[in-house]
Amino acid sequence: MEYSSNLKKFGTGVSSAEIEEILAAVRRVLPKNRNKKVYKRCFGAIDLTSLNSTDSKDRIDRFVTRAVELPDRYPDVPNVASVCVYPVFVETAGMAIGDSGMSITSVCGGFPSSQTYLEVKMLETAMAVENGADEVDVVISIGEFLNGEYDLMGNEIEMLRNEIGDDIVLKVILESGILASPEAIHRASVIAMSAGADFIKTSTGKAAVAATPEAAVVMCRAIRTFAEKTGRQVGFKAAGGISTEEDALLYYTITEQILGEEWLTPERFRIGASGLGNRLLSAIVGESVVYF
Repeated sequence: MEYSSNLKKFGTGVSSAEIEEILAAVRRVLPKNRNKKVYKRCFGAIDLTSLNSTDSKDRIDRFVTRAVELPDRYPDVPNVASVCVYPVFVETAGMAIGDSGMSITSVCGGFPSSQTYLEVKMLETAMAVENGADEVDVVISIGEFLNGEYDLMGNEIEMLRNEIGDDIVLKVILESGILASPEAIHRASVIAMSAGADFIKTSTGKAAVAATPEAAVVMCRAIRTFAEKTGRQVGFKAAGGISTEEDALLYYTITEQILGEEWLTPERFRIGASGLGNRLLSAIVGESVVYF
């Protein structure tokens, strides 16, 4: 597909001035979301993440088991949407999850830099799915995108989409902190969605600048425009540096204000985080909790 020519129909996105106006409006209405109902919704949207160089099979087994057992301890709290691990630990996660029904997300495709052969990206992604991943998070070829190679970026995503099939959830990471400008984030969003992304995601959490409210506004507006023009509803995932309940509420409220209530389900809204779970649990139960 020629992604460069397809960009025109989606415009250039929102300006910096519009972003400031939208965020000002978001912050005015955010206080109404400081309640247990919203905290629970945010908790249920978490992709509970462990992407450390110190991860091991034993550590991931304990990490996933803790998530699986959460309903026994907190039956009134919806469990996290998924656990997110490196591809080599997908099988370990699956054994711990058993028949609990929890989803497994695997980062793939040369995460976090995406700097490897396309054939390697495809093989790694296919192996993760074969080993039990329900969802995969892949990073765009950032350097090629910044060099104007939009068709290359889009076609790589399209090939990964075809590799995993339609039953697996594909989340495409833009690394918005590196793209920086609203127009570049908008353009990458449109290409990723056109190439078959089920979600577009802010960041890997490994770059100097991770998720920002400004990038979230650009991405959510791009999602809205894409839905209006194509009829396809793509999800939004905020990730990278989201560690407090106030962070979660901010991204929840941005999504709510731009995309509406229908997006506020795990099928269309996610938060990638490791430390956020304890903070949200504490806000829900009204006391300090260290569960994870």
